[in-house]
Parts: sequence; structure tokens; C-alpha cells
Amino acid sequence: MEEQEDPPPTTSNSLLILRLMSKRRTWVFLFVLVYTLLLSSSWNILKSILSWYESNSSSATPSSSSSGWPALYASVALGAVFGLISMAAALSVAVPATVVTWITVLVLLAFCGKPRRALVVEGKKLTAEICWLVGKILIKEGNVVAAVCAIVGYFMLVRRSREEVGPP
Repeated sequence: MEEQEDPPPTTSNSLLILRLMSKRRTWVFLFVLVYTLLLSSSWNILKSILSWYESNSSSATPSSSSSGWPALYASVALGAVFGLISMAAALSVAVPATVVTWITVLVLLAFCGKPRRALVVEGKKLTAEICWLVGKILIKEGNVVAAVCAIVGYFMLVRRSREEVGPP
């Protein structure tokens, strides 16, 4: 009798990976993991910005701290961090929605009777146009979030430093 050989381990490993990646739980886990890493690193960046601000505002003389430059620098850095985080969050939501839209439009074009070559050309144009539009929207929304966070952060830091110094 012939003995059956086991399939090579790479095949069973790749089947296991494919099976895992097809599960919704895996994608939810990856999504949560990425956001945990993003929030953890951004939290560390925010803490370092605030500690830099506190060290600068406490070591400065009262006349130089009233100028507000450390608060301005810290608020711009905080706004930039929050802007990047919001762009990453919007991108993670926009990519699946964009892919579904892209597939829907291509299927509708195929049902309209477009030949394959024309469908490929339209698909390339459509991909470039969708990516350009999503990129513009992401940058615009990220800049708005960064500006709002920088303005609010500036006023909060200035108010905090005035409360520490006390009334004149």
C-alpha cells in the first residue's frame, strides 16, 4: 500500500491564512489593533508636546511667557497630530466605501454593454478620478480638523497658563 503524503506545510498555512482573512472577526481585530496602535502613539506624542509646553512655560520669565509663543507652537503641533489622526480615521472608512462605489460603477458599465477594452480604459480613468477626489477631501477635512484643534488648543493653553500665573 502506498502512504499518502501530507500536503506541504506552506499550502496548509496559506489555506489557514486565507480562511482567517475571510472572517469578519479578523478584519475587526486588525481594525481595532491598528487604531489602538495609532491612539497609543498619538497619546504619547500629545503627552510629549504638553510636557515640552509645561517645561517651556515654567522656565520662561513672566514677561516672555505672556507673549504666547510656546502656546502657539504647542497648539500647532497638537492640531497637526489631531489632523493626521482624523485623516487616518477618515481613510480607513473611505477606502471600503470607495471600493464598493468603484465596483458598482464598473458593473453598471459592463451591464450597459461596454466592450472589455473600453471597460478597462473607463476603469483606469474612474480609479484615477476617485483616488484624486478622495485625496482632496481627506486633505481638506484633515486641515479643517487641524485648524480647529490648533485654535482650541491655543486658547486652552493660554487660559491654563494665565490661571497658573494668577491675576496681574
